[in-house]
Amino acid sequence: MKDTYRHKGMRKQFIKELEEKGITDTKVLEAFDRVPRHYFLDLAFTNQAYSNMAFQIGAEQTISHPYTVAFQTTLLTIKRGHRILEIGTGSGFQTAILCALGARVVSIERQKELYIKAKSIIDQLGYTPKIFYGDGYKGKASYAPYDGVLVTCGAPFIPEELKNQLKIGGKLVIPVGEGNKQVMTLMTKKSEDEWETETFGDFSFVPMLSKTNK
Repeated sequence: MKDTYRHKGMRKQFIKELEEKGITDTKVLEAFDRVPRHYFLDLAFTNQAYSNMAFQIGAEQTISHPYTVAFQTTLLTIKRGHRILEIGTGSGFQTAILCALGARVVSIERQKELYIKAKSIIDQLGYTPKIFYGDGYKGKASYAPYDGVLVTCGAPFIPEELKNQLKIGGKLVIPVGEGNKQVMTLMTKKSEDEWETETFGDFSFVPMLSKTNK
């Protein structure tokens, strides 16, 4: 994998575009500068890697628009050392961004093909998240409680197991809804039975699948 001066220049321009779209968290922008997005795409898409586009990555899944990745990451307000559960490893780009922010990441991918590919790329980058092949609806209770849970696919409902695995004060960022559009939702756990919920408009994600889906 090569990260040339040209790639780095494209990334700088790409980050300016994210700022213009309203992403102002400097730590998130710095993470985007450190993680070469083109590593996570087929070589044919290298020239478009730093545009605000989603791309097919196999198994009928996509790598999300960079703005969407940045927006969701910003909602989590990650601090170094936070334990974050990611549902939907996908290409591994979002996983790498979380790692670049200093998070301790646990990530679950439903598609075996993507799990293998993402793990390989992330290993080459030198990050060490714990990546599992499995059912995202169940989360990963053995590493709970989490400071944040990030769902990177469209959920038809909010899984109770993900809520239960958050610590008090933790945040769940999840696009909720069926069909082509979901509502970006942020839930903050105030106590074991009290939640604060905010919504941030429509986004478009591939559907969240359980391990039993074919």
